[in-house]
Amino acid sequence: MSVVGFDLGLQNCHIAIARAGGIETVANEFSDRCTPSVVSFGTKNRTIGVAAKNQLVTNPTNTVSSFKKLHGRAFNDPYVQKEKNNLSYELVQTRNGGVGLRVMYMDEPHTFSVEQITAMLLTKLKETAESNLKKPVTDCVISVPSFFTDAERRSVLDSAQIVGLNCLKLMNDMTAVSLNYGIYKQDLPALEEKPKIVVFADMGHSSFQISACAFNKGKLKVLGTAFDPYLGGRNFDEKLVEHFCAEFKAKYKLEVKSKIRALLRLYQECEKLKKLMSSNSTELPLNIECFMNDIDVSGRMSRSEFEALCADLLQRIDAPLHSLMEQIQLRVEEISAVEVIGGATRIPAVKERIAKFFGKDVSTTLNADEAVARGCALQCAILSPAFKVREFSVTDVVPYPISLKWSTEADEAEGFHEVFNKNHAAPFSKVLTFYRKNPFQLEAFYSDPSRVPYPEGKIGQFLVQNISPSKDGEKAKVKVKVRVNTHGIFSVSTASVIEKMEVDEAEEQTAESGVEAKNQGSMEEDKSVQQDQPDAGPPPQVQTDEHPPPESTSEEHKMADTEKVEKKSDKPPEAKKPKIKVKNTEVPIEANFVWQLGKDLLNMYIENEGKMILQDKLEKERNDAKNAVEEYVYEYRDKLSGPYGKFISEEDMSRFLELLTETEDWLYEDGEDQSKLVYVEKLAELKKHGNPVNERYREAEDRPKLFEDLGQRLQHYAKIVNEYKNQSEAYQHISATDMEKVEKCTKETMEWMNNAMNLQAKQRLDQNPAIYAHEIKAQLSALDSSCHRIVTQPKPKIQSPEPENPVNGMKHNGDLKDEKNSVPTSQQNGDCHPNEKETIEMDLD
Repeated sequence: MSVVGFDLGLQNCHIAIARAGGIETVANEFSDRCTPSVVSFGTKNRTIGVAAKNQLVTNPTNTVSSFKKLHGRAFNDPYVQKEKNNLSYELVQTRNGGVGLRVMYMDEPHTFSVEQITAMLLTKLKETAESNLKKPVTDCVISVPSFFTDAERRSVLDSAQIVGLNCLKLMNDMTAVSLNYGIYKQDLPALEEKPKIVVFADMGHSSFQISACAFNKGKLKVLGTAFDPYLGGRNFDEKLVEHFCAEFKAKYKLEVKSKIRALLRLYQECEKLKKLMSSNSTELPLNIECFMNDIDVSGRMSRSEFEALCADLLQRIDAPLHSLMEQIQLRVEEISAVEVIGGATRIPAVKERIAKFFGKDVSTTLNADEAVARGCALQCAILSPAFKVREFSVTDVVPYPISLKWSTEADEAEGFHEVFNKNHAAPFSKVLTFYRKNPFQLEAFYSDPSRVPYPEGKIGQFLVQNISPSKDGEKAKVKVKVRVNTHGIFSVSTASVIEKMEVDEAEEQTAESGVEAKNQGSMEEDKSVQQDQPDAGPPPQVQTDEHPPPESTSEEHKMADTEKVEKKSDKPPEAKKPKIKVKNTEVPIEANFVWQLGKDLLNMYIENEGKMILQDKLEKERNDAKNAVEEYVYEYRDKLSGPYGKFISEEDMSRFLELLTETEDWLYEDGEDQSKLVYVEKLAELKKHGNPVNERYREAEDRPKLFEDLGQRLQHYAKIVNEYKNQSEAYQHISATDMEKVEKCTKETMEWMNNAMNLQAKQRLDQNPAIYAHEIKAQLSALDSSCHRIVTQPKPKIQSPEPENPVNGMKHNGDLKDEKNSVPTSQQNGDCHPNEKETIEMDLD
């Protein structure tokens, strides 16, 4: 089972895996642990990651980047319309009103949804993880910003489903960082002690997130989160770009924004300059050759000038910090540490601003780029049964308050209730009780849409079906379970009609066990409120009374009480109450979310992704075949003028060199775009000329060493034969017949080797060998199989004479019975002295 964590960033992605008892961040095929979030489309295939980023300037209209925040948004979303003007590719509206990215792919215009583009990126990340793990990857944990809404989270899950990934959890960036920090800490306070409060600040390429977490031993609880979704490193880049655009216009009369390629180059250089200024306080140059109209441009910027330029951005850092402290209701003195991550936190002014607010130096013990991915991998390992991880509970929070409203019967005022307040523990479930005669609809929405960075306040509508009056005509009691799941997504998960039936006296005895079981089931339903809550404390329950509300002269009064906190009755129990049987019938729920891909559309995306993966594979095989031909041409042209030159005749060399030149010319003309089969045939044609030369060279290299080995082996066996003839004791145990076989085999092999060496000596180097290496190896193997067994056979064991006094000749170690019977106890038990044991074995032979 794979354990993988994916950090999907707006600019870059990171992959962490669990292996060898730890978490490690893996590298891609370019040995880079950072994979750009870029997808580029070409005439034959698509490229993803590093290769795609290299095409940002050369193929800008068909290379897509910065698409993460387009998830779950409509095309007419104000953010999308604003972002549209800053992108080099075209955004269009899809049939379902979402955001589509139009590019040229396979020489045809294609429109891909954001889910498809992210699925392509996940395909690349999945391949990289599989390459490192050497096994398929299915289960994973994917990071999302803490401020992502339900619609955005569902969109990311759809992307994972398109590529065949089983996302065990969508994990908030800051929660992943907190887990990565806390699980390795050995000095955390015990559960009964006051927790350690740590603040985590993350400023990445496009957003600023901050959270406060309480740590105890084996436990992490997020206290609150705050964010500015539109403040990140790219805002600082834009300040530099605007500055140099104005400078180049005044200095060189260049309208930089009129040409997208020039603008993209300037963005890349400004990003490099920003990073250099983070480590150098001196004035630094910015130089770009052939920038526009063959004009070289240059400029300068110092850190102090840069900070002055970005003063308004630095001021925006304070708002999320103040918001967080208001949420957690703590003083800055109670904060134990402040950890910063994210690329933009390397800007000294950003760190200074955060440190000044909290009145303490910020800590950088976590890897600024990889902390999120490592936290996701740890969470995946915790969820995976294949890994044993130290027990560590994680309690996240609901970032935005969520409310439900429902229409009441008889055209009365709508009901309303806030089911999850801001920073409510998550994941979490609650059970609500309604009294209805007909199907009814619940509508979920964000309680305070003005504080949600998303234009649509609605989450979804849920129609509870198959509701009808009870047998006595009264309203049916309906228990509805609402939850924020492990992905941070709200849903109405189940709805059940609860019926209570009295049991007759005659049936009381037989039905008693069944009643208890049903009642137990009902109790479990009520306790489900706490099932998803990892915290030890009892959560608040939002439920109605189990009994219908009392009769009232006003129907409106009845409906006003559809929801209230469940309480025990204060009335004394009535005597001799009949047994009650509880029947729990689950009813279907029709969910209609604000943003949800239909099954047919999702299946089409899955099919299209499979086709594109196959096309990428075929194109890779075609390119590999083409590269193999090109590599063969260059390799043999070089070797023919070097080590291979003396192994080919002048006539053959001239013909072969001419063929190599023709093939090279063909590759860059008619052979530029051919099928894989054509390249395979071209390579086979070249190998007809090249393989014999390569074989002669290889044979000439191997043959002398093999002849030398064979000669040494022959000398060895000949020496043994001579020693045998000279009556050497070492070989006298070998029979004369066997030794004659050794002598005969040695002479025959010696004769073969002499003839072979003479034959080969007559051959020129540019001719095929007379004797091949495999023939020499066969002779050597045959010689060993015939002679080695004979000359290495062991000597027979010699029987030792029996001692005159067995007792005195043995070490009996005091185990004699008495002086008259001097037989060791061990011998009586059937054991023998070592010498006697050898004698017995020889006798048996």
